[in-house]
Amino acid sequence: MGDERTLIALLQEAGEILKEGYFGQKRVYKKGSVDLVTEYDKKIEEFLKPRVAELFEGFEVVAEESFEGEIPPKAIFIDPIDGTTNFVHQIAYTCISVGVWEDGRPLEGAIYNPILDELFWARRGEGAYLNGQRIEVAPTKELIDALLATGFPYTKTQKGKDFRFVIESMERLLPHTRDIRRLGSAAVDLSYVACGRFAGFYEVNLKPWDVAAGILMVEEAGGMVTNHLGKPYRFGDIIVATNGHIHHQLLKHLGSWD
Repeated sequence: MGDERTLIALLQEAGEILKEGYFGQKRVYKKGSVDLVTEYDKKIEEFLKPRVAELFEGFEVVAEESFEGEIPPKAIFIDPIDGTTNFVHQIAYTCISVGVWEDGRPLEGAIYNPILDELFWARRGEGAYLNGQRIEVAPTKELIDALLATGFPYTKTQKGKDFRFVIESMERLLPHTRDIRRLGSAAVDLSYVACGRFAGFYEVNLKPWDVAAGILMVEEAGGMVTNHLGKPYRFGDIIVATNGHIHHQLLKHLGSWD
């Protein structure tokens, strides 16, 4: 397992590339009708892939812009820019995320937003940290006092099953909460649950690299992560991450996928 200082240093270096693109000119391409990618997604991925592979010997890199195939048992998940739409529009909720997993369990993760200079790091059994300071989930006990976060899937344009879930779940849930935010980066959302800014987060149709680091961040900060049925989360499920206290209240109002 790598030294956390080395992983942090790698993300800080990659963050300089992100800042260059964020504040400068960039070419924007479409992976789908509303799913964007830039040359900086690829630059950051190309910078990180060989370096994290060297840092975590024996692990295979699973990176958003280049990976194809089955997820290996020992995987390093890289999201070079989570929140690319924010990045393109110069909205500050954008980050680099790296999560290390073995046999279906997260071992280490780091999430860095260089625009706000916030670096989250966690290792299993060692806690979660923001810029070197230990963090914990919010103490909120009641859903009505909880500020939540969610996201909208790119498949919204098709108005299918996941789109209906987003609309109907918000209709059920929103009246029972303090409010719901949509920042546009699942990795940022999970980090904010970990440090207590949000009491909970849920989203449908996320990819492994979107959540691989953030799941560990929430768990090591004392929170809970499941699917929408309260069962252990597996990649591809609807993710529900909370401080633990409001978890079952949120699940009750969230409703079913079917």
